[in-house]
Amino acid sequence: MPVDHYENFPVASFLLPARLREPVEAIYAFARSADDIADEGDALPVMRLAQLNDYRRALHAIEQNRPFDDPGLAPIFERLARNIHQFKLPIGLFRDLLDAFSQDVGKTRYTDFAELTDYCRRSANPVGRLLLCLYRAETPDNLIMSDQICTSLQLINFWQDVAIDWQKQRIYLPLADMQRFGVTEADINAGVVSHEFSALMDFQVQRARSMMRHGAPLARRLPGRIGWELRLMVQGGLAILDKIEANGYDVFRHRPTLGKTDWLRLAWRATIR
Repeated sequence: MPVDHYENFPVASFLLPARLREPVEAIYAFARSADDIADEGDALPVMRLAQLNDYRRALHAIEQNRPFDDPGLAPIFERLARNIHQFKLPIGLFRDLLDAFSQDVGKTRYTDFAELTDYCRRSANPVGRLLLCLYRAETPDNLIMSDQICTSLQLINFWQDVAIDWQKQRIYLPLADMQRFGVTEADINAGVVSHEFSALMDFQVQRARSMMRHGAPLARRLPGRIGWELRLMVQGGLAILDKIEANGYDVFRHRPTLGKTDWLRLAWRATIR
């Protein structure tokens, strides 16, 4: 299952138990298609929001156990409905994802870190919570650690993609932090890696790293292949942060990525840690 487009979907099908491949792919199809509505193509914002509202109505139909009004949504939502009912997945988590995608249509700045993490609560954390539900491992402690990992992964993606997001006129760096460190939107537009920008990015990197490390013990609580993959994801996220630091926080000219050699090393590290 390709996961390059929807970065926060932390599962590869070849590592999943066979019985969970179908529900995971159904969740992925929902998230991927809704994300595309919010971000891809040249549709006007009002059209994007209308399509996402169609998704909300389809979720409501699932909740009410009745047919969908829009037959065009049937391929995605009939499959999703089967798995929601079979695995008793909380509808609210899917609504959270839609709320985040809708927010992406119009919101391009975040006042402070609390506002940004509230977005992550809806854009990233529901995925981890749904996976825990599938594994019947949604204990309070596990949910907290899952949220830490998923939010951290979302933040790492933001710090990795500062330049790419600016091309879409989006800034995920909290405005309060930019002001605190003396970084302006003009600096980001110019791709200036000043002392101030480096200090700002170092602050954000340390935040994401601390969050990831607080969530990391979850990977040892989950058995088998899913636990191994989660350890791999944790190591991958931390490695991206290391690369941001190693590049002197220049995310404008050196977008940090992981190559084949990196993944082989991380796979070994995930096995022994």
